[in-house]
Amino acid sequence: MPEQTLTGKVAIISGSSSGIGAAIVRELSSRGANTVVNYPFPNLQAEAEEVISSLPSPASAIAVEADMSQIDSAQKLVDAAVSKWGRLDILINSVALAVNKPLEEQTLDDWDRLVNVNGRGTFLLTKTILPHLTKGSGRIVNIASISARGPPPNQTIYAGTKGMVDSFTKCWAKELPPKYGCTVNAVSPGPTQTEGFAAAGEEQMKVLKPIIDQTPVGPRMGQPDEIAYTVGFLCEERARWINGTHLIASGGLFID
Repeated sequence: MPEQTLTGKVAIISGSSSGIGAAIVRELSSRGANTVVNYPFPNLQAEAEEVISSLPSPASAIAVEADMSQIDSAQKLVDAAVSKWGRLDILINSVALAVNKPLEEQTLDDWDRLVNVNGRGTFLLTKTILPHLTKGSGRIVNIASISARGPPPNQTIYAGTKGMVDSFTKCWAKELPPKYGCTVNAVSPGPTQTEGFAAAGEEQMKVLKPIIDQTPVGPRMGQPDEIAYTVGFLCEERARWINGTHLIASGGLFID
């Protein structure tokens, strides 16, 4: 078991009933943190509870239904954390939706869904946690994407929303630490083997496979736990001097 360096800390991880978000829950929990597991719809409650049952200490986590496309969801997550533990130390903005279609086929409905979840959801949740964030040691980590800086074809809206998250990070890293004593950083995964990535479809994989095969560390997708380790590192007390950093976890597929 990893050293219990986050014992007593409380973390909200948005979009965390599967994929990278679930892996982040497991990583932070393994280091001793209490975690809020977020799922968007009632039919995914069992999925969230399965994540909790996989933790070293299931009693250290709660599952909260909150659709991050809705404006009241941020408050639901924060209220649940504060009600349960009376504090809030870590926010991981992990929630995201993707659409992989040619520009001509992307719609206003696609725009609204992705902008509201990926952009507005991150904005609202971060704003909502600030009055409760532990002064002097808080951590905010935004999950961006290499698509924000080196997007493949067919990701116009997704890449744009991740560009928003990238820019949020730069702005907040200057604005928030003087007020709240926190750090604000971003992690940008490359292609990662998750349920969401698999849903990109066969045609998009034909586009992406030649790109993935060029990954210097190895011709493969990343694993969720490899991304989660990077996030866990940024949440450590000894990472207190790292602020405004954009860590790219892509096996060298994208080098800025």
